[in-house]
Amino acid sequence: MQKDPDSRLLEQLSRSRIYQDYEQAFGDATKLPLSLRPLKVWEMAHRKKRYENPFCAMLAESREACAACLQVQKEITQGNGETKTVTCFAGLCDTAVPVTLGSKIIGYLQTGQVALTPPSKPQFQRITRQLIEWGSKVNLNQLEEAYYQSRVLDRKQYEAMIRLLEIFAMHLSTVSNQIATQEQLSEPPIIRKAKDYIEQHKSDDITLTQVAEALNVSTFYFCKLFKKATGLTFSEYLARVRVEKAKNLLLNPNLRISEIAYEVGFQSLTHFNRVFRRLAGRSPTEYRKSLPK
Repeated sequence: MQKDPDSRLLEQLSRSRIYQDYEQAFGDATKLPLSLRPLKVWEMAHRKKRYENPFCAMLAESREACAACLQVQKEITQGNGETKTVTCFAGLCDTAVPVTLGSKIIGYLQTGQVALTPPSKPQFQRITRQLIEWGSKVNLNQLEEAYYQSRVLDRKQYEAMIRLLEIFAMHLSTVSNQIATQEQLSEPPIIRKAKDYIEQHKSDDITLTQVAEALNVSTFYFCKLFKKATGLTFSEYLARVRVEKAKNLLLNPNLRISEIAYEVGFQSLTHFNRVFRRLAGRSPTEYRKSLPK
């Protein structure tokens, strides 16, 4: 079955050097697993991952406990598109941070299998009772040994670590937008020329007709070819290019949002705010406030 565009984009992100380097550094620093997972997942996000909690790995071998863990995977993505933390029946936390393409969530950065309080005998006894009630056949002696190996962080440490993930998720979201507008090797030369022209004139009040004339083709032909090659209309593509430039300019606290709007080619602040919110999922002001200080 052919994968949808969002799934293919997520695979590109997961294979990117920036993600692989971050996953390596994150694991080395925290000793926790990190996954870039799609919206829907039918298996544990951290299964067979580096730094997978041995306790969770054992539970994954039990059908009954596995079902409970999968329920956590489902719950963690149900919400209003913000970072969410869920605690499983064993008292371990998992957190998912959304990665977006514009305002659309395409996947999640997920970590966890971590305890926010030290493992205890009473807690393990509760886990044992639950497993026995489910009829699970897990070796309890081995499970207890693995349970006490669980990574423990205090809440402040964990929240700081999640904040780092949120910053990285913002970076991945920017990369996903760049990928969506990047030249593809299979693109016809006319599309590459069109993108070059758009890049050079993105701050101007350019139109579809002007680009077509610059390429010496009819507007109808160019419109049809551009949509087929990029999956976006000319207007959609131009908006993405302008919003990406605006995101970079928003890093400068000395620039007013109205200045940025006109700088990137929008003819009105209202139009800029509307398009930015549609593609970035938040207003320019909200986006600027979310940037790391």
